[in-house]
Amino acid sequence: MYDYIKGELVETNPTEAVIENNGIGYKLQISLQTFADIQTLKETKLYIYHHVREDVELFYGFSSKEERSVFTMLIEVNGIGPNTARMMLSSLNSQEIKTAILSGDVNKIKSIKGIGIKTAQRVIIDLKDKIGKAESSDTPAELFVQTTTSPVASEALSALVLLGFNKASADKVVKAILKEEPNCTLENLIKLSLKRL
Repeated sequence: MYDYIKGELVETNPTEAVIENNGIGYKLQISLQTFADIQTLKETKLYIYHHVREDVELFYGFSSKEERSVFTMLIEVNGIGPNTARMMLSSLNSQEIKTAILSGDVNKIKSIKGIGIKTAQRVIIDLKDKIGKAESSDTPAELFVQTTTSPVASEALSALVLLGFNKASADKVVKAILKEEPNCTLENLIKLSLKRL
């Protein structure tokens, strides 16, 4: 089992990161939370979850053990796969998800794109005790990047398309949000778009 990978951050976008280690580039699927933590770094260390199915083999990377721990708990819930868990961790950070589960906040979990009321209830029922036992207090610091509107819009759009959203719908939502909040950061733009799509 792989635990982490440490090396040069060669490429990064809100859904993927490529880390070079000993001449090999490892492509990792990441959440918006991890992207916020690593986007300005030259070198990084990401904790790994190795996902293997008969037709695909993927690495998911996390900037903290806490985020990986929440991810692995989420994918144990019936009906939640790695991509849904990544979407959840892109919409809410690890601490927000844990707090919502511990407080039984169905609406908070249901507000995540692709999560219905039954799945939200199942997440709370299945994970409340596990999270209660796993005491962890480190919340990753959120880093924000301020760039001009156009690159932010195109980066957000490509991230949303990579997450499986229709390009036209995503484009419309991104433009609407930027009209309301012209100085919106990339991270917030994607978070707000995920809530509206």
